[in-house]
Amino acid sequence: MPVNLPLWTLLLLLQDAGTSPKQYECHRASSAITVDGMPDDAAWKIAPWTDDFVDIEGAARPRPRFRTRAKMLWDTQYLYVLAELEEPDIQATLTEHDSVIFHDNDFEVFLNPSGDSRNYFEFEINALNTSWDLFLPKPYREQGKADNSWEIPGLKTAVHVDGTLNRPGDRDGRWVVEMAFPWNAFTARSGYGTPRPGDQWRVNFSRVEWRTEAVEGKYRKLPGREDNWVWSPQGVIDMHRPERWGVLRFLDK
Repeated sequence: MPVNLPLWTLLLLLQDAGTSPKQYECHRASSAITVDGMPDDAAWKIAPWTDDFVDIEGAARPRPRFRTRAKMLWDTQYLYVLAELEEPDIQATLTEHDSVIFHDNDFEVFLNPSGDSRNYFEFEINALNTSWDLFLPKPYREQGKADNSWEIPGLKTAVHVDGTLNRPGDRDGRWVVEMAFPWNAFTARSGYGTPRPGDQWRVNFSRVEWRTEAVEGKYRKLPGREDNWVWSPQGVIDMHRPERWGVLRFLDK
């Protein structure tokens, strides 16, 4: 699909293909946000949730086994993201920054400030608050190569676990991820910084969920049993199609 079409044209084409991108109105934070993994700041209470996540391929696939949803806010310094992941058995193993985090169950953020499928960003995090940040000048299918040297100075993240981490056999509730992305982290690679009211970015969220079994008190992945749940369906099992991501609209409210 051409990447230089107007946004409204892309939306109509994708709607015809049955994968119309979701849209989210991102309000300016009404008060300070403490990034601690707890969704109890006053500003979060009035921010709308996204729709519940669906399978990456869309409505033709089964509904996710566990609920996932997110919220967003912004101010002059940060884009804030809060995600709530229902999880009856919370598990994570990776502790080194820039590990391939989706080898664990994870939450992922994809951002394309220009909206043209060029110079976009990916961020992944697990329940141990271990993260991986990377930059792509273009998608993999166009011979794009991920740059793991990109880092996010000033990034704030926190994870709250309702339950016990890495303990098979008990019943957990959810884990909550809270993130604050500083605008200046994107400027050098994309030319985009703090947005203005009315600006639009492309964004999507993904959750990788592995099916596992407990063997002698440890988790073992079941072969070929990986679920991919997203906010805005991609239509294919490929997050690296930015033209199919959702639309994030910044409002001055």
